[in-house]
Amino acid sequence: MIPEIGSCVLATGGELKSVVCLARGDQAFLGRHLGDLKSAATLASFPESIASLVASSGLTPEVVAHDLHPDYHSTLFAATLPALAKIAVQHHHAHLASCMAENRLEGEVIGVIFDGAGYGVDGTIWGGEFLLGGYRSFVRAGHLRQMAMPGGDAAAREPYRMALALLYQLYGPELFNLPLSCLLDISKEQRRLFLQMLKKGINSPLTSSCGRLFDAVAALLGIRKSMSYEGQAAIELEGVAERGHCRDPYPFRIDVCNGLFVLDWLPLLKSIVAELLAACPPADIAATFHHTLAVASAALCREIRSSRGVERVVLSGGVFQNRLLSEEMVTLLEKDGFRVYTHRLVPPNDGGLALGQAMIAGRSLQCA
Repeated sequence: MIPEIGSCVLATGGELKSVVCLARGDQAFLGRHLGDLKSAATLASFPESIASLVASSGLTPEVVAHDLHPDYHSTLFAATLPALAKIAVQHHHAHLASCMAENRLEGEVIGVIFDGAGYGVDGTIWGGEFLLGGYRSFVRAGHLRQMAMPGGDAAAREPYRMALALLYQLYGPELFNLPLSCLLDISKEQRRLFLQMLKKGINSPLTSSCGRLFDAVAALLGIRKSMSYEGQAAIELEGVAERGHCRDPYPFRIDVCNGLFVLDWLPLLKSIVAELLAACPPADIAATFHHTLAVASAALCREIRSSRGVERVVLSGGVFQNRLLSEEMVTLLEKDGFRVYTHRLVPPNDGGLALGQAMIAGRSLQCA
């Protein structure tokens, strides 16, 4: 059961880990997991999945909810349903609403939404978000410091590119003077091209993605330079961290920029590089990185609570499949007096997006 909505909503989910949802009243029906809609075979099965869900639930959609990204296949499919009204839902707002719905929450919460990528309302790539809101609306209260993605989508497949982007923010063109393993196989020509891309912002969109931060750290530690499946670098980084000794957190800053709290990871990065150069065990660095991100995120939640008085926190997004991070964040936030809610039945990754989309669309219709 979910918090009640009025109209029957079909939600088409995201692009990856595709799952659709039909919701009406206090019931929501999630379809089977399909996979990546960029796959021709998966995309071909998408309408069939919706038809099967409609038939098995006995519900007739009255409105369709879809992701804000205009080029997602799920968004393009929604546009082919002319008889239904369309409601676009921001990606991370849907994550927040999904966790709220699963826990039958009403009102306003702080949403810590960490994932790989989602289309932000400002046109940049979000993914390390601290939201404040509920089903009907949200505001972006804070985010991770932005980083460039040299090569665009290629940076999501090749973590060493993200390591270069982070190092460039700290050291500029001198980054290639560092004796780091992730830099060893990059040719002089590639170095020249990367420096030009980062200096001029050529094919290097900005992102606040927590997933890309994990990728960068995995590359810095020599764990993974390129990936054969989504999330591989972060998964392997967590595995290394589980064998490490966690020390005091690395330094970090929480700044205020344009009215938003910004969690600045530059001091953390500088400490990691210093420890790598001092030959500290990568497992210890990985463990301390996880610990620092949890401590810093809890600190930013306290800043939001101080300004807005909200004491409930939901944790959602694919990064929270990471056991080390999610368990420590729950522990720290509860110690700070927050009430913390996580996923148990619905995936925290994009497999849960459709439920959040349905809730947001359903409540927006009630409000209209």
